[in-house]
Amino acid sequence: MDRAEKEALIEELKEDLGGASVLLVTRQSGMTVTEAIDLRTKMRESGSTHRVAKNRLVKLAVEGTPFEGVSDLLTGPTSLTYSEDPVAPAKVIVDYIKANPKMEIVGGAMDGKPMDAAGVEALSKLPSKDELRAKIAGLLKAPAAKIAGVLEAAPIKVIGVLKAREDQLKEAA
Repeated sequence: MDRAEKEALIEELKEDLGGASVLLVTRQSGMTVTEAIDLRTKMRESGSTHRVAKNRLVKLAVEGTPFEGVSDLLTGPTSLTYSEDPVAPAKVIVDYIKANPKMEIVGGAMDGKPMDAAGVEALSKLPSKDELRAKIAGLLKAPAAKIAGVLEAAPIKVIGVLKAREDQLKEAA
């Protein structure tokens, strides 16, 4: 890789990290190509990016960004995962490690604050953006559904009362 390619990779990483809210660092050893492809596919499905890059180039790319704190974590065979949704990549990594112990969480950074491996695991237990959106939509929908149920039930009850009164009058006659 010549100097121009390295500079282009650094700029690409900086641009990608500019839109990310979280950067996670993992260490992997002995992963097969199939396992790596499987992990990348799962990351892509969650809206995250997982990639391997030279540690020195990543250190240059994170200089002056909120992710500058991960520079100390970049030793040995590491990989990066980043996303706009901070929870999705953490969930995928933690789930993947359960099935594939060849990978371990080193740490990461979110919104300019460094995290250790325990912080990443704690992050994976939070609800994702989509789950939170679904909960909010459900909360907003519930009052309207209750009002509609009450309004729908009222005419049925009135009809029931009228029918009972009609039956009473027929019996009395």
